[in-house]
Amino acid sequence: MAGVVLIEVLVAMLIFMFGILGLVGLQASVTRAQTDSKVRADAAYLAGDMVGRLWSDRKHLSSYDSANCSSTQFCKDWQAKVASSLPNGATVVTVAASGNVTISISWTGPDGQTHQYITNTTIV
Repeated sequence: MAGVVLIEVLVAMLIFMFGILGLVGLQASVTRAQTDSKVRADAAYLAGDMVGRLWSDRKHLSSYDSANCSSTQFCKDWQAKVASSLPNGATVVTVAASGNVTISISWTGPDGQTHQYITNTTIV
């Protein structure tokens, strides 16, 4: 009879341990989703920051294109801010003659995957 009670205790402990493992996995998943969400929100903020600057400096719009970025101090500072705010952050800003602007921000997540945030706007 004493052996049956011992088996019941071992089965209960096994079920309890599987429950704890499930909670640990859930916590890891929530932490990963929270980190991804924060970095994506940072990328959206940085893109909006650049759009605001473009609107305030419409006369020099072409100088914000990635090819000409080194001639504009704000553009260089913004690229440095993206690089320091996002893991392996990189930017591409394309300014068309028509005033169409595409801002692409990419970064690498902790899992090694490359993520990208792209926004388009027309500045006239």
